[in-house]
Amino acid sequence: MSSITALKKVGDVPEAGQQVAPTTPAKKRSRARILLGIIAFLVITCGGIYARQWYAVGRYIESTNNAYLRADQVAMAPRVAGQVSEIYVKDNEDVAVGQPLVKIDPRRYEMTVRQSLATVEARQADIAKGAADLREQDAVIAQAQADVETARVNSSLAEKEFERSSSLAARGFGTQQKNDQTESTLAQARSTVTLKQAILDAARQKVATLKAQLAQADAQLAAAKENLAQAEIDLSDTVVRSPIAGRVGDRTVQLGQFAQPGTRLLTVVPTGQIYLVANFKETQVENMRPGQPAEISVDAYPNLPLTGTVDSFAPGTGARFALLPPENATGNFTKIVQRVPVRIRVDAPRAAAPAFVPGLSIEVSVNTKPGAVHSGGGAS
Repeated sequence: MSSITALKKVGDVPEAGQQVAPTTPAKKRSRARILLGIIAFLVITCGGIYARQWYAVGRYIESTNNAYLRADQVAMAPRVAGQVSEIYVKDNEDVAVGQPLVKIDPRRYEMTVRQSLATVEARQADIAKGAADLREQDAVIAQAQADVETARVNSSLAEKEFERSSSLAARGFGTQQKNDQTESTLAQARSTVTLKQAILDAARQKVATLKAQLAQADAQLAAAKENLAQAEIDLSDTVVRSPIAGRVGDRTVQLGQFAQPGTRLLTVVPTGQIYLVANFKETQVENMRPGQPAEISVDAYPNLPLTGTVDSFAPGTGARFALLPPENATGNFTKIVQRVPVRIRVDAPRAAAPAFVPGLSIEVSVNTKPGAVHSGGGAS
């Protein structure tokens, strides 16, 4: 009976129909202490984890939202003047290397090619004529040499005839008239030798003239061939072809438009070779090096995780390459933190980001921890 009374005193076994006494303030304070202790434990644990993460990784992360996608786009312009006769591509169309984009009216250039080809053929005919003249001159020289030999033989014969006639006339066996005739014949023979020798010399000198003319014809043929090659290049340039693979953008060309050399017709953007330029503050690049990994967030694709690699640094700050660079040596000076453009290669899955194009806004974080290495896929 005493044990039952003791249990009733402490309230362990309430009787049937008896209400339980409310919780005392001491018990409430005890529960609050436990709850605060749990919260404090969680805060300390999370703080410790965050501090450990910051010390191991976070303090090496340099981030910026001053970053944009870029690509080495190519502005397509014709090399020759003329009216646009055909347009082979549409806006935003993918093109391959060497694919025709625009065609300039080729008729004038086709005519120039035909004229240049005719000039080449004329110069080739001049060379053939010059070679034939040289061969003919060789025959003329041979004939002149034969004439000289004949004249020398006749002169020798006339000289012997004159010697015999002079000898006979001196001994009284010959007439003076005969002697005078032989002397005249000798003089004529000697004149003939001189004449034939002069003809031979002139024929030989004409060979040099003909060779010079042939060399001139060769030079004219070379010039004509160069003009033909230039005309063919101009004709080929009437078709504007894409030098890279990419996508057509900023197409301003219209059918029938008269285009001058250098007139911008459209732009080809290499969407498969996109990179980003992040403009980090000068206080953030101390430990940044090429090859370090980067985490990338694209505003257009907030749920698409991307990675990249630091590729290179610009040779100057953005202010140095501005149209009007600041001149800090004049007037009052206010120090402004400069930005250093950093090029980062991007690993971009094309299927998951069809509109991954230059100009998109980017947030990028670079891990500058020593030994950090990018482990993503191939760079775009």
